[in-house]
Amino acid sequence: MGPLRWLPLLGQLLLLWPLAARPASPIRAFVVPHSHMDVGWVYTVQESMRAYAANVYTTVVEELVRGRQRRFIAVEQEFFRLWWDGVASEQQKQQVRQLLDEGCLEFVLGGQVMHDEAVTHLDDQILQLTEGHGFLYETFGIRPQFSWHVDPFGASATTPTLFSLAGFNAHLISRIDYDLKDAMQEAQGLQFVWHGSPSLSEQQEIYTHVMDLYSYCTPSHIPFSNRSGFYWNGVAVFPEPPPDGVYPNMSEPVTVDNIHLYAEALVANIKQRAAWFRTPHVLWPWGCDKQFFNASVQFDNMDPLLEYINNRSAQFGISVQYATLNDYFQALHDFNVTWDIRDHHDFLPYSSEPQQAWTGFYTSRSTLKGLARQASALLYAGESMFTRYMWPHPRGTLDPTWALQQLQQLRWAVSEVQHHDAITGTESPKVKNMYMEHLSMGMRGVHKLMASIALDRSPGSGTDTRPVGYSASVYNPLAWKITTIITLTVAFPSVSVTDELGRPVSAQIQNSTKDPSAYDLLILTTIPGLSYRYYKVRRILGDQAGTRELVTPRANTLKFSRKLRNQTSQEGKLLVPVMNDCYTLLFDQDTNMLHSIQDRQSNRTVHMTQEFLEYRANGDVKQGPISDNYLFASNDTAEPSWEAVGMEMVVGTLATDVRQYFYRNITDQGYIYSIHTRLAHVHPSLAGELLCRRIEQQYQVGPLDLNREAILRTSSDLNSQQVLYSDNNGYQMQRRPYKAFKSNPIPRNYYPMVQSAFIEDDKSRLVLLAERPHGVSSQENGQVEVMLHRRLWNNLVWDLNYNLTLNDTSVVHPVLWLLLGPKSTTTALRPRSGVALQHRPVVLLKELTDEEETAIHRPHHPWPVTLPPSLHLQVLSLRGWQYSRNHAQHLKNLQRGHPEKPQVNLQRVLLRLHHLYEAGEDPVLSRPATVDLKIALRGLGSVVAVEERSLTGTWDVQTLQRWHWRTKIGQLKGHPTSPPRSPGGSIITVYPKEIRTFFIYLQQ
Repeated sequence: MGPLRWLPLLGQLLLLWPLAARPASPIRAFVVPHSHMDVGWVYTVQESMRAYAANVYTTVVEELVRGRQRRFIAVEQEFFRLWWDGVASEQQKQQVRQLLDEGCLEFVLGGQVMHDEAVTHLDDQILQLTEGHGFLYETFGIRPQFSWHVDPFGASATTPTLFSLAGFNAHLISRIDYDLKDAMQEAQGLQFVWHGSPSLSEQQEIYTHVMDLYSYCTPSHIPFSNRSGFYWNGVAVFPEPPPDGVYPNMSEPVTVDNIHLYAEALVANIKQRAAWFRTPHVLWPWGCDKQFFNASVQFDNMDPLLEYINNRSAQFGISVQYATLNDYFQALHDFNVTWDIRDHHDFLPYSSEPQQAWTGFYTSRSTLKGLARQASALLYAGESMFTRYMWPHPRGTLDPTWALQQLQQLRWAVSEVQHHDAITGTESPKVKNMYMEHLSMGMRGVHKLMASIALDRSPGSGTDTRPVGYSASVYNPLAWKITTIITLTVAFPSVSVTDELGRPVSAQIQNSTKDPSAYDLLILTTIPGLSYRYYKVRRILGDQAGTRELVTPRANTLKFSRKLRNQTSQEGKLLVPVMNDCYTLLFDQDTNMLHSIQDRQSNRTVHMTQEFLEYRANGDVKQGPISDNYLFASNDTAEPSWEAVGMEMVVGTLATDVRQYFYRNITDQGYIYSIHTRLAHVHPSLAGELLCRRIEQQYQVGPLDLNREAILRTSSDLNSQQVLYSDNNGYQMQRRPYKAFKSNPIPRNYYPMVQSAFIEDDKSRLVLLAERPHGVSSQENGQVEVMLHRRLWNNLVWDLNYNLTLNDTSVVHPVLWLLLGPKSTTTALRPRSGVALQHRPVVLLKELTDEEETAIHRPHHPWPVTLPPSLHLQVLSLRGWQYSRNHAQHLKNLQRGHPEKPQVNLQRVLLRLHHLYEAGEDPVLSRPATVDLKIALRGLGSVVAVEERSLTGTWDVQTLQRWHWRTKIGQLKGHPTSPPRSPGGSIITVYPKEIRTFFIYLQQ
């Protein structure tokens, strides 16, 4: 995001800040040159490359070569890779390698982007890190050692675990709640060792540095000039750099006349910051957004300034040096201080000021959020499908190089949208369009790949012959057997459905909710792990009704008249039940609203209602705080946004759908909101438990009126004490008790829900599972509200200048699954159900013509891939990496160079396993899970070698030695860590919450 709005004022205010006792030792200041380069935000990637980003790398490399005392840290790999592949000369590439070897240039973080931490999913964070790290290791043989997460809007407790698994030695963050940062700064508590996971504890701890109130930007105010300080190259200009090289707001050059003034300002700021830390080491970030596009003028001014200060080191009491993060953290580590430990709590939500709660972005641009997760799920399925196609041997004519190109394009797009101004919805409209175009293009490519595998047809093939039905290939991307309902949209109301052996299957047909002229065909399917089922859907004409074919039964539709919102109920006398073997849902005919849900296992009935409400946002900065892409600023309670509700029930043998339509006025033809609730009529056997025990809901919201923020509020008689639980990135849960803030209490009690949230009392738990991120809150006892959509406009000049007012006129269709039951039951179901929602089966349709109609598809059925129920197959992928598995050999190969580009390596399979449960969470599922990979992967062939790697694959874990940071003995001990592993074996034991990554080598 852009230069911090509050920094100019802050720079002036902090000159008066009361200082704590300064360290007694001489102060060492580490000046870290950097450029914060948003992969998107206001300008598209190509606009940024043209205006400044390419010039950053071109001029920085030139200046680092000119002065070997200089340093620079590079962060986001997307910009660097575009420069490397499309701009850099061979000489510049050789210079980069030399600068890396000498430590003048350092890659930190190393992902494609600096990902958001609040609304991104764990799997996608790992993906974008893996993309960047794989490129850096393959190209340079380097592995980033430190994070630089300076701009995400709040800090998740998942991140320290992931970064420690990636091999990082220290983690750096900045944006945490303003009052908490004040307190930590005053107590010199901005540095600590973070135990992000309660189950892994010190096993995956990481040293963490929170930036002080100046954050990642250089202080812009200097007392002797009305221009910004230390930004000698000025501010980047779009769309093209100015031909005369004169940029706006260039700082006054350092001269003989003013160098002492610059030195005094810099020294004063360093000393001010030194008082906020326990050691005499000061990290002084030099840079900000879009800086160092003219590195020459930057270094030419800073060089004499640092020399001037060092020549008067005794006088000033400090020394200064250019530094990378390695220089800073190495000095800090060598100081050998004993650090405090922080437990598994996160730093969410984030407020920058009393009236600025950054909780609106949890929901902003819901359509983009949904597409990002759909793309991620499609990529996940495509990766394993292609791997299964290639091993033990390809079963067709598919070109592997083309296939990898399709996967790579979607990997890049999904990685890109994890940026902290992308999936957050905090970008300009044209940049949002860029993200969506990249995702859509990538999805089309992978869909073609999957169709060419599953439907056995070449990309782009089709037919003009009149269809008589459909062939459906259904792929289960999970490594468990699943039972679920798939929905196909078909053009005719009378069909027969048979499986790959010609047997009739359980199905029902009903009017489509998407297309009035079409029909929804529901098919019950059971699919083993990473396997297919094939179905033939054949049209039945009227004169064929007497044949032996089994016609799919059609569901009956019951319609109820509209009811006014304030309609009184006759105390539940007219209740309509909808039930399966797990639940009974009661709907009130007097109101057309949900009345209660009975969990049939525990025989407890929970009274429950659901309705849509809207917060009204202020759009005039003169009238008070405003909501925008980032901020949610409502001090008034939400109000009902509808006057009447209609209802219909679609009752079938396979499932019952309840459709509720909410109208602003009772006479309106079109509805503004809807809820489609589905209850499947299946037995809660082992295979069908997840399906029976979930209540599926899909909503339609919008288009909203201007300055409205729409929520779904579920109210129950659960005695939850206003305590909400919501997840960090689909990885772990956080307890969120309601906090009675004096200012802005509603927005500051909103939290991100990436995959799940729940409320509970001593008997029951109500779980919500989501397929895209939302803001979630519990403002009252027994209540949980989910923000589904936002449409905003305001007259804040900053927002208007960057087109960040979020005038989103779209209609969104989010999905939630509800689970209700005893804690023991929902504890076991929640993690697996969340994964099942994210990774639903992929359905690939092919029209059948008269010629094809009699053809019988005889699918190849290799062994399924089946893991224990507590283990999730996080990835199974052929990455095509070309580097040697031996690090020393890889470095030798890089030194020799490659006269020709080496062949893509398809012999190395990337496998990652994730234990879904916390230690002690479930008596069975929280146990360590053991799997023999030779047996689990026998469908891919014979496993000849298993090598455990770091999270992103660049380290052999046997050689990975992270720094140890001394902590207070006995503080916050967690669960026992897993025992040491013996290398190379195929029998793997995964302990609670572990994520373990492997290279699998198969017999050719």
